[in-house]
Amino acid sequence: MKQRIITAVIGIAIVLPIIFYGGMPFLLLTYLLATIGLYEALRMKKQSIFSIPGFISIVLLWIFLVPSQYNNIIQQFHYTKIEFMMIGILLMLTFTVASKNRFTFEDASYSILSVLYVGIGFFYMNETRSADSGLTYLFYALFIIWATDSGAYFIGKAMGKRKLWPEISPNKTVEGFVGGVVCALVVALLFALISDIPAGLMKLLIAGVVLSIFGQIGDLVESALKRHFDVKDSGSILPGHGGILDRFDSLLVVLPILHFIHLI
Repeated sequence: MKQRIITAVIGIAIVLPIIFYGGMPFLLLTYLLATIGLYEALRMKKQSIFSIPGFISIVLLWIFLVPSQYNNIIQQFHYTKIEFMMIGILLMLTFTVASKNRFTFEDASYSILSVLYVGIGFFYMNETRSADSGLTYLFYALFIIWATDSGAYFIGKAMGKRKLWPEISPNKTVEGFVGGVVCALVVALLFALISDIPAGLMKLLIAGVVLSIFGQIGDLVESALKRHFDVKDSGSILPGHGGILDRFDSLLVVLPILHFIHLI
């Protein structure tokens, strides 16, 4: 617990000023976090990022992360992001042949899906911060996740009886799941009352429920991934917390959903 607290304090001291400042420092932060996240995802499957498929994955991730306001950079090459992704897929498939199937179709599929899994979440992290009232929306998403996690943990510990999904995460309960959603509703209500977030009360409450549910799904997705590869944590870069994917698993799902439901 002591190590977790120390890491959290140091992390907040470094990251919080960058979040407030935004702009290029925040964009570079998302690139750094996403690159580490992709490294962790590939490492779980024992794929090296320092390989031809790893290099292709990194390039695709960095292209995918280019913010909307810099789309002109992509357009100079006369390709869209989707077309770059298709080129990457073709190169991956070509490498399955060149490697005589040491790098398999399954490996190529996992690499591409890892790029999308990590890339979509961190792309929308920067899109959220860059939007009008983006700082408020980013903190709204963060507090929804923190409230959900805390509510699910404490309410599940105090009242939990029915297992939510024991095959994937044996400690999570239905009561904790509901408790997390209730706590997220409280946060949404507080944001509606005391913040300058440009959204109505009902919209924020509905969004709070949706984001809380998908945040917990994001947590279960990463738990399923770790259980599949029989690893405890995605990485060890954050002592006491695990890896980047361990800390950002909910956010990788919540931030895209924030845009998909047109709250921003």
